[in-house]
Amino acid sequence: MTSKQIMVLCILSSYLLINLFLGLMVSRKAVKDNAEGGFLQNYFMGNRSMGGLVLAMTLVATYASASSFLGGPGLAANWGLTQVWVAGVQIGSAFLTLGVVGKKFAIISREINAVTVTDYFQARYQSPLVVALCGICLVCFFVTQMVAQFIGGATLIQTVTGLPYQLGLAMFAAIVIIYTSVGGFKAVVITDTFQGIIMAFGTFLMLFFVLKAGGGMEAITMELTEINPGWDLLGKGPYANGNTALSPGYLISYWVLVGVGVLGLPQTAVRGMGFKDTNSMHRAMIYGTVTVGIMMIGMHLAGVLCLPLLPEGGVGTTDQVIPYVVMNYMPGWAAGLFLAAPLAAVMSTVSSLLILASATIIKDLWLSYIAKDREGKGAVSDKKISRYSFLITVVLGLIAFLFAMSPPDIIVWINLFAMGGLEATFFWPLVGGLYWDKGNAKCCIASILVGVSTFVFFNQVKIAPFHVHEIVIALLFGGIAYFVTGIITNKKDAVSVR
Repeated sequence: MTSKQIMVLCILSSYLLINLFLGLMVSRKAVKDNAEGGFLQNYFMGNRSMGGLVLAMTLVATYASASSFLGGPGLAANWGLTQVWVAGVQIGSAFLTLGVVGKKFAIISREINAVTVTDYFQARYQSPLVVALCGICLVCFFVTQMVAQFIGGATLIQTVTGLPYQLGLAMFAAIVIIYTSVGGFKAVVITDTFQGIIMAFGTFLMLFFVLKAGGGMEAITMELTEINPGWDLLGKGPYANGNTALSPGYLISYWVLVGVGVLGLPQTAVRGMGFKDTNSMHRAMIYGTVTVGIMMIGMHLAGVLCLPLLPEGGVGTTDQVIPYVVMNYMPGWAAGLFLAAPLAAVMSTVSSLLILASATIIKDLWLSYIAKDREGKGAVSDKKISRYSFLITVVLGLIAFLFAMSPPDIIVWINLFAMGGLEATFFWPLVGGLYWDKGNAKCCIASILVGVSTFVFFNQVKIAPFHVHEIVIALLFGGIAYFVTGIITNKKDAVSVR
């Protein structure tokens, strides 16, 4: 191991320990809060106390992932500014989520005392089958997405330090699982805030050193024009495949997948339940938009500018583009600080998925259908719920860890599959339930079954009509199923929670 790798490893290890320290500190306060406000409200919702900055940073940190710092910018090195255009739609994710879902969700969740998205579905649609379908789909796609994040964190540690993949995976997984399972929601959002700041700072570091290594913007653009003609034209495809053109359908698909479709992501929608007041939400909309803009545009632009810095034969996969540039063109201290940014993105995403998956299993499935007795779910003690919540969070983390032991090549595609599956499941039941009176349980079940089956089918058979991504087809068919079923049945369910 070189001196530079040792320095980077020390910085990354310190960063991991800081997050662990913050999580454990929060967990000590959580013991008191759990006693005063009830375990479920505090462990899974942080007693709805997030201010504007914390809300913005936890949204940003939850939405950003390994693909935001590794896979996406790596593709941008091949695709040119087309990938920056694709990533640009993500700028409005925090604004869109809070603006469309946030306030309504906050009001309703307080009225019905909800701590999960599925709590809302139970109150809105009054159907055990809806709760079961949503819970199963959420856990399955969350585990898939966590696997992608674990792979990203372990690959990053392996690439930049030379440690074995399995050791890097174990280090990363242990820290995230411990602070999430012990500290709950508050530990997640506090560490998310720290991680969001690190991600924004890391983006500036990356741009600065790429421009410095390439001799400035003018020199880099001249070289890009020579080695990758058309890099600055919208719709140009991968450099490795001869700059083939990308269809409008393909490009628009990603605006749906990572743009409008984020309204159907339960891990971001649930943030709408946890903020303190309306002013906090409004501030978070501004802070979140600015931060996401810096990260997404900055990192993907850096990825485009990285191409002249790569070796003639390229690197193994697109996931290795950014680590290669970091380790070859940044000093040790800067490399360590920057690499904390993608590690932060990975950790924040995993912790958010873990806490929400645990909440779904404990609150929506176990308490509602297994532990429920004659006296209702209130008969189960907080101590028992606390013990089982901790256990389930650890088990889910270990399952993702085991699946990540033998990883496939490209993180971004695993992440996009999981994201698409979640959107196909939750988009119409969530948005339709909030804004359409005729939405009922039959609508919700039809939308989930049609949307998810359509998404998985087109993903597996690799058929892309008009070159559109399978999520567009899934949302289209799922929406038709939702609204047609509502018109036919013409029944209003649980309108009181709207």
